[in-house]
Amino acid sequence: MKGWWWKVLAVVLLLIASIAALRVPLAPGILNVSKLSLSPGPAELVITGYSTRFDDATQVLIANGGQYLCASRTKAIDATHLNAYFEVPAGMRDDSSYVIADGMAFDTPLYTDSLGSGMADNGCAAPAPRTKAFLFPNLNRLDESIRNLFFHVPMWFAMIALMGISVYHSIRTLASNSLEQDRKAASAVHVGLVFCALGLVTGALWARSTWGDFWTSDVKLNGAAVTALIYLAYLVLRGSIADPYKRARLAGIYNIFAFVLLVLFLFVVPRLNAVDSLHPGNGGNSGFNDLDLDNRLRVVFYPAVLGWILLGAWMCELRDRAARAAEHLDR
Repeated sequence: MKGWWWKVLAVVLLLIASIAALRVPLAPGILNVSKLSLSPGPAELVITGYSTRFDDATQVLIANGGQYLCASRTKAIDATHLNAYFEVPAGMRDDSSYVIADGMAFDTPLYTDSLGSGMADNGCAAPAPRTKAFLFPNLNRLDESIRNLFFHVPMWFAMIALMGISVYHSIRTLASNSLEQDRKAASAVHVGLVFCALGLVTGALWARSTWGDFWTSDVKLNGAAVTALIYLAYLVLRGSIADPYKRARLAGIYNIFAFVLLVLFLFVVPRLNAVDSLHPGNGGNSGFNDLDLDNRLRVVFYPAVLGWILLGAWMCELRDRAARAAEHLDR
C-alpha cells in the first residue's frame, strides 16, 4: 500500500467530486420576470422559475429602497410559472425594484418611475429566509452549465501542474545532462497536452452554453490555443533531433521558455485591463471567486482540483514507465 495512498486518494476524490457535480441539484431560482419596468397602478408580473414549486399561496413581493410591497394575489400556472398582481403606489424611494418570490430574488432590477419618499404604509414584512440545504447556486448566466466548473477548471489546473513538473525535470536535465530527467520531462508534457485538449473541449462546450458560440475572440481562449501549439512544437523539436543528449539539452531550454510563455498567455496578458475578455477575473472583470464561487461549490471544487492533479501525476508516472520500457526494448 505504501506509495499507492495518493493514487487511491485521487480515485476517491474524483469519484466523490464527479458524483456530487452531476447529482447535487441546483437551488430553485427565478429565470425571468415579464416586465422590465414598474409604473403606479395595477401591474401583473409573470414569473418563470427553475426547479420551483409555485402554487397560489406562494409569497411574492417587490423590494424597493428597504420597503416591501406584497402581491395582492397570486395564481400559479404550473410549478414553474406564476402570475402575481400588484397595486403599485406612487412615490417609491428607489428607481430600481427587485422581485422576490418564495424567498428567491430575481437579480435583474425593474426600472421604477414616479419616485418620492417611499410607501406610506406597505403592510408587508420582509421575506422569510429559505430553508438551507446543500444545493448548488442557481445563476441565471450559468444555469446547469455551472457543473462544468468541476471538470473544465480542474483540468486546466492539472495541465499547468504537469507543465510545471515538466519544466522542473528540464532544469534538472540541464544541470545533470541526465536522459532520465529528460524522459520524465517529455512524459509530463505528453500527459499535460491530454489535459490541455480536455480543457479546450470542455471550455468550448461551456462557451457555447453561456456565450453562444464554441469559440470566441476571447484573449484567454486564444492564449490557450497558442500555448497548446507551443507545446506541440516541443514534441516536434524532440522528434527532429537524433542525438539523445543534444535533444535533451535543446528540449530542456525550449521547455523553460515554453512554460514562461504559458504563464504570460494564461495569467498575465488576460488580466490586463486594456484587454477585453469574457472570462471571470480577466480583462478587468470580477473574478469567479468574487461573484459565483460560494462555499457549496468550494466543497466540491477543491477536492476535484486535487483529484485531477493527482490523476495527472499518476498518468505521468505510467507514461514514464512505458517510455522507459520502450527504451529497454530498443537496446
